Amino acid sequence: MSARQGAAGVFRIQGAEPTRAECATLSCDLTAVLTEPGVVTALVIAGVVAFVALAYVRDAKADCRDERRRVLDERAAFEEFADRVSGLDPAPASSTVSSFNGPAAAVRTVSPVDGRSSTGDDVRLRRVLAAYRDTVMSLPHYRQEYDETIPESLAAELGPDTATALASNGTLSSGAQSALVRRSRRAADARASLADAIEAEIDALSEYETDLASVDRRRRRLLEHLDGVEGDGTDASIDVWQRLDELESECDEVAGERQRALDDPPMTVDAPGDGEDRRPFHGYLYGAADGPRYPVLAQVAEIAGRIRADRDRVASRVAGGE
Repeated sequence: MSARQGAAGVFRIQGAEPTRAECATLSCDLTAVLTEPGVVTALVIAGVVAFVALAYVRDAKADCRDERRRVLDERAAFEEFADRVSGLDPAPASSTVSSFNGPAAAVRTVSPVDGRSSTGDDVRLRRVLAAYRDTVMSLPHYRQEYDETIPESLAAELGPDTATALASNGTLSSGAQSALVRRSRRAADARASLADAIEAEIDALSEYETDLASVDRRRRRLLEHLDGVEGDGTDASIDVWQRLDELESECDEVAGERQRALDDPPMTVDAPGDGEDRRPFHGYLYGAADGPRYPVLAQVAEIAGRIRADRDRVASRVAGGE
């Protein structure tokens, strides 16, 4: 069994083709294994009962926990920014204008370091920019991951028209204030939903970890049992061979379940700064990780490969008359 990448990045766990299409019995399968080149006909089982560490799934869980923590930090930062902006006094209506002079030119002159304007903007606008700098932009991971100035981040997170509204006349109008608060709370809500989806993914990974650990534990116990059989172990070897085949079928079921989850993700996720507007949920979680892009399927493939190797060894034991 192996993991093979198909069209559109879909991974499927595929079984090896049978030696002959009409050969489907246990004895035929054993014969096929025993006639493979390089199979040693008297291989002792002792010493091959290795433990699969499930590292792919465990690393994926750790990555998801880290990402969920960052998302929750962002949610809290946007909530705090909204609270701070809502507490400001907007400029009188007489001091604002309804027309804009192009894109957010005045806002774009704000220093990405200290939030101070070089165009004489009033204290209201400076306080908005300082609040954004001290909340969202102060997150340890934010500048490193997004690499944006304060104006660029405002436009990307809350909409370019909010930045334009701030740029109009270089002050905080009542309309701009309402938009900033409303969209900041919406950004916080979106991150709360994303954090919930990541938590569900962590729970799913824990379930896969439990199921695959059970498969691997039974695999090892079968081999330990077989190694302890004295005398003619042919019947025991054939029984173990069959049970290993059943374990491989369980791997197929786990892989199928995971594939269905990949085909029906809970959401798509914004991907600012990488040239893509949206990306699938699982691609967002694992696309930039150091591990495999599909950690559960990679883990299934590893365990299934170990089971298949064990079956070959058991078949060799039968051929050796042990």
